[in-house]
Amino acid sequence: MKNIFLIISFFSIQIISAQDTTGTTKNNSVASEIIEKKPEFPGGMYNFYKYIGINFKTPTKKFPKGDIGKVTISFIIDTDGSVTDIKILEKKGYDLEKEIIRVMTNCPKWIPGEENGEKVKKLFYFPFIYNELGTIN
Repeated sequence: MKNIFLIISFFSIQIISAQDTTGTTKNNSVASEIIEKKPEFPGGMYNFYKYIGINFKTPTKKFPKGDIGKVTISFIIDTDGSVTDIKILEKKGYDLEKEIIRVMTNCPKWIPGEENGEKVKKLFYFPFIYNELGTIN
């Protein structure tokens, strides 16, 4: 059975990314400022959620009944649109982190963000919430 995203997580990345930091290509770092044009997954965020739902494989370790696995990650959309610097910020176990890293590492390139006509790096935070039924929220 394919993994399904619930509406709550769909909007989580939008809310959290509004607080993200960005940077310019001048010093090749990620600075604290809001950028003019945020990076965009090809086809929009709906396609990003769809990509994750299709590619995320159920972990081999089973969840105890009623348990929810929340894993928060951060990643950077680089100036060429690639997903880099994937970090697990909040761990749960059950092999979730390993699978999330695999899916994000294979993620298609995004359309990079821009500031003053220059492509910039953009930091995103994203919460994965996985329950014992194998559903990503």
